[in-house]
Amino acid sequence: MEFSIKSGSPEKQRSGCVVVGVFEGRKLTASAQAIDAASGGFVTEVLRRGDLEGSLGKTLLLHSVPKVPADRILLVGLGREREFNEPGFRNAMSAAVKALKSTGASDATVCLTDVPLKRHDTGWKVEHAVLAIMEGAYRFDRLKSKAPENKRALRKVVLHVARRNEIGEGEVAVERGVAIAEGMALAKDLGNLPGNICTPSYLADQAVDLGKRHGIKVEVLDQKDCEKLGMGCFLAVARGSNQPPKFIVMEYQGGKRDQAPVALVGKGITFDTGGISIKPAAEMDEMKFDMCGAASVLGTMKAIALMRLPLNVVGVVPTTENMPGGRAIKPGDIVTTMSGQTVEILNTDAEGRLILCDALTYVEKYKPVAVVDIATLTGAMVIALGHVATGLFANSDPLARELIQAGETAWDRAWHMPLWDDYQEALKSNFADFPNIGPRAGGSITAACFLSRFTKSYPWAHLDIAGTAWKSGAEKGATGRPVPLLSHFLVKRAA
Repeated sequence: MEFSIKSGSPEKQRSGCVVVGVFEGRKLTASAQAIDAASGGFVTEVLRRGDLEGSLGKTLLLHSVPKVPADRILLVGLGREREFNEPGFRNAMSAAVKALKSTGASDATVCLTDVPLKRHDTGWKVEHAVLAIMEGAYRFDRLKSKAPENKRALRKVVLHVARRNEIGEGEVAVERGVAIAEGMALAKDLGNLPGNICTPSYLADQAVDLGKRHGIKVEVLDQKDCEKLGMGCFLAVARGSNQPPKFIVMEYQGGKRDQAPVALVGKGITFDTGGISIKPAAEMDEMKFDMCGAASVLGTMKAIALMRLPLNVVGVVPTTENMPGGRAIKPGDIVTTMSGQTVEILNTDAEGRLILCDALTYVEKYKPVAVVDIATLTGAMVIALGHVATGLFANSDPLARELIQAGETAWDRAWHMPLWDDYQEALKSNFADFPNIGPRAGGSITAACFLSRFTKSYPWAHLDIAGTAWKSGAEKGATGRPVPLLSHFLVKRAA
């Protein structure tokens, strides 16, 4: 996809389609007014017939508009003018992209990015327009024997800004938006691949390839390396699988050599049966998405490399399958973590925290300024927050605020959950230092409490993406979240 920024006269654009907005009450935006004036009131006349009232997300495609060189004009409803906000803009952009895909236009000029928003500048609008367009263009059909052809797909997009002095800001935002969208596409591709293809070895190979393409140092530790390091919890989960576990370490060096890095740790369970505590058969196919935390780390590493951010970032991915078998861990087993603490396994389906805890201990060697782990950790998170917000837990309120703000800017929102000491009381074992699960109540919180016991030496946050990493039903597939949140967090850190 090729993007450019222009200002000027939308009514003079030679384009496959020019996209303009209409508020409720048939009130035209500035760009729509310019086209209406050039066409001798053609747009106003069409609206007077009642074909479009301006309701948010509704569209109307016009052909052969008089005295306008564009092949088509797409009118997009923006809702009430005084209520037009970020969700409204994103809704309108999504509707525009959907409508554009149904046309034969290979290029378009989008004039929604020149509509004023109270809280956000041109850069925000341009970035989110790019994300909406690239999201709409994303398809995962590589495994179909006959992928549907789309010879007239949208290839070039001009994003229109209100004033010439906004072009520079818009160009910077295009670069940022494309980088984040590319990172999301990688994360979605990895999440959408089935478990028989996206194995731990495959993930490791993708990390190595990413490193070669973008100058990221990558090291892959195998089982013997992990045994030497004493990663008893990680290896315990891996025991039931015939696929060898991999511990992936990626080092992006964009800052000064002696600058302490930010560390990202992603859960990489490439398929989760639940182990001996096996899951129900229904929807178990979706457990291929249990490595979306790992996928988001790889996607974010790609995004920051494309943006050439001036900071140091370490990405760590412990990856394995969680399978039943003669060698698999059993309820009641006790294992020793890399930190030396012992854990009683009460449920083998609470395996994500077991592989993460050794990774959280491993990153101590980097003396990180902050650590964020990302995991499809608990079904309880879905019950608590649904599929809208990611659950955020932290031992540092300033770090939590950074991530919340990054999520607001990226519109990849998270909600700060409690991590009070009171909840730690739920993790008690008669036979080990603590169990891997607590009682059913507050399951997401006690899972975060478990992880917090391995994060005493640095500011840490945990993102539970169980409700936001993928969609079920007709739109089944990985979402690429929280790559936008993490990218904006690191952009702000770099600044």
